[in-house]
Amino acid sequence: MPWPADPELVLKFIAHHMWDPDWKAADPTYGMPVDAVEELWDRKILNVKGPHAPKTASRWLANWSTLHQWKGVQRPFNEPGIRKALRLVMRASGRAPQRKSRKPVTRDVLNRLLVTCTGMKAIDLHYRAILLIAFAAGGRRRSEVASLRHSQISTAGPIKLRPTDSASPMVPRVRIALGRTKTTTVGQGSLVFAAGRAAIALHEWMQAANITSGPNFRQVCKDGSIGANSLTPQSVNLILKKRCRMAGLDPADFSAHGLRSGFMKQAGRDGIPLVDAMRQSAHKSIQQAAGYCDEQDHAQSLSVRIGI
Repeated sequence: MPWPADPELVLKFIAHHMWDPDWKAADPTYGMPVDAVEELWDRKILNVKGPHAPKTASRWLANWSTLHQWKGVQRPFNEPGIRKALRLVMRASGRAPQRKSRKPVTRDVLNRLLVTCTGMKAIDLHYRAILLIAFAAGGRRRSEVASLRHSQISTAGPIKLRPTDSASPMVPRVRIALGRTKTTTVGQGSLVFAAGRAAIALHEWMQAANITSGPNFRQVCKDGSIGANSLTPQSVNLILKKRCRMAGLDPADFSAHGLRSGFMKQAGRDGIPLVDAMRQSAHKSIQQAAGYCDEQDHAQSLSVRIGI
């Protein structure tokens, strides 16, 4: 590959990955050549049949640009022609955005999953803590759950179960320093809390596994022994799907990101202000956070009733 990349090569990349299916049907030479598609598919490099989502291709272009920076060569990606081509492709794309999880893991779904891990074996304690923390701590991403370390967790003071009830019982609470996430860096000091059954499940797991340092969520072997290495993000996804299957739910409908979308959706159902939910979820964009509210939720929201 030439370094720096020729602007024409970048434009060819855009044309090959974000083509119009209708044009392709009329002109087989349009878009990525058929022989290139077949070779990339056989080598398992190409994993979708059809044009890529504009955001996906844009992310690849960003990675390509970063490689130029690392090599210390001039990057062509900011040239007016390339920027205009990307804008046109984004505007013309008829591909509907695909959710990372077909269905959200809302509280009712979460409760069905928790029924499958009510025992006191290490594997049950482990999965229960993962599911509850991932949901209750703001819908944490699977990478954040997998990389969570003991040093990021500390005990916080208990809080009332029902804030406005003077006779309300107190529930335990933990403080989680997120560190570096998809949208933050370590120095930004983002933190969230988890309370009630999530805090209890986390404490029970850490106590049973005797975790005093290092990764918090680790591999649990069939014999009940606990490894030293942290889980992978994919492991968190597989855990969720396994519990979906055990709960009688279709695993194809859910992924680990459903815990994040489910938290935001449940927050809307419970009437929690969006700003409050975003602080717990660590969303930076109001538009993205509000996107988890579908038409049905919006139709039943308090904002619709303002004019009544």
